[in-house]
Amino acid sequence: MIIRHSLPYQRDSYALFSAIRPLGMPVWLDSNQPHAPQGRYDIISAAPVATLTFQQQQALIQETHAGDNADQPADGLTSITSDRQTTCPFQQLERLLKHYTPADANSSDLPFCGGAIGLFGYDLGRTLEKMPEQASNDMHYPDMQVGIYLWALIIDHQQQRTELVMQPTLSSAEQQLLIERCSQVQQPAPISPFRLQQPFSANVSESQYHQRLQKIDDYIHAGDCYQVNFAQRFSSAFSGDPLDAYLRLRQQAPTPFAAYLESSHGAVLSLSPERFLEVGNNQVSTKPIKGTRPTRSDPIANQAEIDDLLSSTKDRAENLMIVDLLRNDLSKACEFGSVRVPELFALESYANVHHLVSTVTGTLEKNNSPLGLLRSCFPGGSITGAPKLRAMEIIEELEPHRRSVYCGSIGYISFCGKMDTSITIRTLLAENEQLHCWAGGGIVADSSSDEEYQETFNKVNNLLQTLEATLPV
Repeated sequence: MIIRHSLPYQRDSYALFSAIRPLGMPVWLDSNQPHAPQGRYDIISAAPVATLTFQQQQALIQETHAGDNADQPADGLTSITSDRQTTCPFQQLERLLKHYTPADANSSDLPFCGGAIGLFGYDLGRTLEKMPEQASNDMHYPDMQVGIYLWALIIDHQQQRTELVMQPTLSSAEQQLLIERCSQVQQPAPISPFRLQQPFSANVSESQYHQRLQKIDDYIHAGDCYQVNFAQRFSSAFSGDPLDAYLRLRQQAPTPFAAYLESSHGAVLSLSPERFLEVGNNQVSTKPIKGTRPTRSDPIANQAEIDDLLSSTKDRAENLMIVDLLRNDLSKACEFGSVRVPELFALESYANVHHLVSTVTGTLEKNNSPLGLLRSCFPGGSITGAPKLRAMEIIEELEPHRRSVYCGSIGYISFCGKMDTSITIRTLLAENEQLHCWAGGGIVADSSSDEEYQETFNKVNNLLQTLEATLPV
């Protein structure tokens, strides 16, 4: 039976994350309270008992030595399996998760009771569909970086409750060390200040952007596709601790699906507002975002933006295309006839933008699993276009560089069968003292190239400008 230890409730969970960060490979699924009231849970853990890394079409599963001290950094990993074949990484993770799942895994009131947490990069799609290789592959972060965690801090902001949740397979000594570490939280440890070295630069010029949107328009009118999500990448060198950058960003861009993940490969800083797939009691939901307007400081101007978004025939059509795509994706793993659309074109507002958000639901097939659902729907249709495969081929042709972590997914798959994942938009990757940030939008037949170009900046200006404020004077 799972072990639950109550701790003092903390609305801001940064101090707790700081306390466990030294244990190695920390994860912080951050609902960003109190700034993003749409969120409920923060989930924090470190020192995974096993990891699965998928990179350059090769998978590596590593497991910690049995009996390692839970109070020591988990950097002494030893390889127990090195599968260099073409086995699907989703299937490998399914086997790994089953290996560690206890026979009595059941926790109805907890979102996570131990299990897999990590990142699924956009380019994992190459393991599911045959794709051309045209975009430059200039980054080295794995396409999948997932750990199996036997304990977690669960902060429930609705119930104002914090618990340390542990699997009984942890030794009593390990449990006690975790309780002591998490009970003695003081001020967060000092970290090295983040500094950007130069302004962000895009991987396409404005003229190139317009040329590529014209090419997409040609494809749409030729009947190749209905919508393509086209993105550009912004990059800069940096120094200091990426965690400091994340702390700055979470203040300026509060979102309910934020996350900070750290490993030897780098750090992922996600300020995502978009849920991808959620599973609980075999009920599935996804909430695609399509349709964006900037927020305005003047209330009258801000309401005008909202009214324009809600009445936009173009944005509603764009949203509906993706809803239809996701209905089809969910039907691959859900019971026949169970897929529904309970909400279309709902308004969600954030610090810098307003969005149109729809909800698609279904019932997971009895012989399927949350990971099977994730595989069936990956990558998310809201960030590819429709039809999905042709849109991905056009993205590969027109975007200069592979997407890496961008437009993939971050989340957890619990031993108890629950899953919650985000779409990694508004997400940055810190790797080899380079910081990358992406922004894109769905292009349809009546898209305005100038408006789409400006929309990419509306989405990430608050991220870029926050970090550019650290530039040397």
